[in-house]
Amino acid sequence: MASPSIRLGVDIGGTFTDVVLESGDDRYSTKVLTTYAAPENAIIDGMHQVCTKAGIAAADIGQIIHGTTLATNALIERRGAKTALITTEGFRDVIEMRTESRFEQYDLNLQLPAPLLPRQMRFTVPGRMDATGAELVPLTRTDIEPVVDTIARAGFESVAVGLIHSYLNDAHERLVRDVLRDRMPNVMISLSSEVSPQMREYERFNTVVANAYIKPLMKSYLDRLRGRLHDEDVRCPVFLMHSGGGIISIESAAEFPVRLVESGPAGGAVFAAHIAARYGLDKVLSFDMGGTTAKICLIRDQTPKTSRVFEVARTYRFKKGSGMPISIPVIDMVEIGAGGGSLGSVDAMRQIRVGPESAGSEPGPACYGRGGIRPAVTDADLVLGKLDPDNFAGGTIPLDPAASETALTNEIGDTLEMDATTAAFGLAEVVDENMANAARVHAVENGEDLGGYTMIAFGGAAPLHAGRLCEKLGVNRLLVPPGAGVGSAIGFLRAPFSFEANRSVYMTLAGFDPARIVTLLTELREEAQGFVRTCAPDAPILSEFKVYMRYKGQGWEIPIILTEAQAMAPDAVVFDRLFNEDYTRLFGRPVAGLDVEITVWSVNATTEPDSVAQVREAAPGAPATSHTSRSLFDPARQEFAEAQVVLRNRMKTGQTVNGPAALTEDETTIILPTSRRAIRQPDGCIDITAKD
Repeated sequence: MASPSIRLGVDIGGTFTDVVLESGDDRYSTKVLTTYAAPENAIIDGMHQVCTKAGIAAADIGQIIHGTTLATNALIERRGAKTALITTEGFRDVIEMRTESRFEQYDLNLQLPAPLLPRQMRFTVPGRMDATGAELVPLTRTDIEPVVDTIARAGFESVAVGLIHSYLNDAHERLVRDVLRDRMPNVMISLSSEVSPQMREYERFNTVVANAYIKPLMKSYLDRLRGRLHDEDVRCPVFLMHSGGGIISIESAAEFPVRLVESGPAGGAVFAAHIAARYGLDKVLSFDMGGTTAKICLIRDQTPKTSRVFEVARTYRFKKGSGMPISIPVIDMVEIGAGGGSLGSVDAMRQIRVGPESAGSEPGPACYGRGGIRPAVTDADLVLGKLDPDNFAGGTIPLDPAASETALTNEIGDTLEMDATTAAFGLAEVVDENMANAARVHAVENGEDLGGYTMIAFGGAAPLHAGRLCEKLGVNRLLVPPGAGVGSAIGFLRAPFSFEANRSVYMTLAGFDPARIVTLLTELREEAQGFVRTCAPDAPILSEFKVYMRYKGQGWEIPIILTEAQAMAPDAVVFDRLFNEDYTRLFGRPVAGLDVEITVWSVNATTEPDSVAQVREAAPGAPATSHTSRSLFDPARQEFAEAQVVLRNRMKTGQTVNGPAALTEDETTIILPTSRRAIRQPDGCIDITAKD
């Protein structure tokens, strides 16, 4: 019999699938290799493992919350469905022209990323709406039918519809959908007015194309998952984590899969925010490193920073503008190809490069013994003594150090005339510097100095590298929470049910219309709450109001948060004051004499968050007992040192460990550099700080 108190969190990553079962106050977890051809197989395997540990049947599970990188990987690897775009005449090339900006101004050989759809897959129809939503040129079924017939003959599986100014008036897009349904009843359809009803046609068109591109893949996967769970007698509700840090129904996820693009990393950010709240930390750097990618997020006042637009697959040295823009509510983070499976190589300049290509789980790093012959970050970590070859993943995956040394020598050492250890040191330093540089760039883009931040590290590979990253970034404090190896999956179980509705309606403060604003925000609140009620019909729902404002003539807006009273009784004077206060906080001073514009209106509906108990931090006590010792390479000193090995689950509250050391557990290992010391806090967090 299913019990509401038994919940399962599942995170499908590029290398591992993490599964966490919570039953009351008890938690059980496991990591299994991701099965690319059928990802649901890894979920079923992991589910049975944690159910066995908990002594329950799978049928007892009362709720499943799931996040995945499948959508992200499909976009990055360009392996989605055969997709067509229908757009307005004259706008066929918008997704290829981009914004005509150069993300690297002085690079004469700059290569812009190719659009998701080539030109022959983009089609146009007449008809035109103006910038107020009024119809300029009519559109009829007779105009649309020949275009749809051409698409049908070409055998397209999915169609994206993005017409100019449809965020204000979607009548033409709905007409196109009607014709598609009549003449292509089996095709999947995505409308930009539903997927991303916001101004800026490049971002909106790209987002609806991305949604259509991955929709068949994700719908097929979710249908198979439901079928497999049903076969296992698991009849509980299944929910999906979305990119904004909340939970939506599986039906909404199948219709709007683009909202899942950052679902796994979003769970990690929620997990880090929960830890930050327990410790009362207002400035946190979340560091999530798995098998394929590393994700870095800034968390201020225990809330992850959010954005309306983010980029997938930046191709040019972390440069903003070099990726694929997706215009949906999302937790703002930077993601780079730097995971345990990221492959090392030597380029034409005889420099070591790491990623973004990954060995994944098939074949995996060379040390897995599954056919991989190129060195990955995990191979370097093994050679440098960070990993125990006999106890990796709780002993379920034995590692082969000789295979790692051979791969490092063949790919890097022979070319650069160095031994396997030096090659491993070089590879590890490059990947650590890549992550440190990404964190610096992300902080600068957000106007932050990382010096006063605390890092929270999780993911299977993050605790191996976080100590060195803190040394590079000048971050004094590092927290590694319990369950760090499966942090994102735990984050899914901490997230509220939520949905954010956005709409672009242009208005100036000089032309402020309170009645129109109340109507607009009421409609958005009803839309957002409607999505949340499909997941939690009886739960109290909170609404968060936000408007995006700028001075007239500026290109981009800043978000302004409103109380419900301010939203439902709008006053131009209040809006102006709030905008100028936030603008001054960001840029130092307001701009006198300019009118202010509002471009986007947003309402986020969410269930009430769980209360968080504060941790009473422990004072340093006696040293923890060493289990054994092993030789560990210290990159700061560039030499091996004898390091104590401590079993994390045997550390008592207040016990301390001085680096160099390795704190081991089944799902990850915390590497403590010589410059750091650690103390176990009452909630099980390992609190690492620089030595005096």
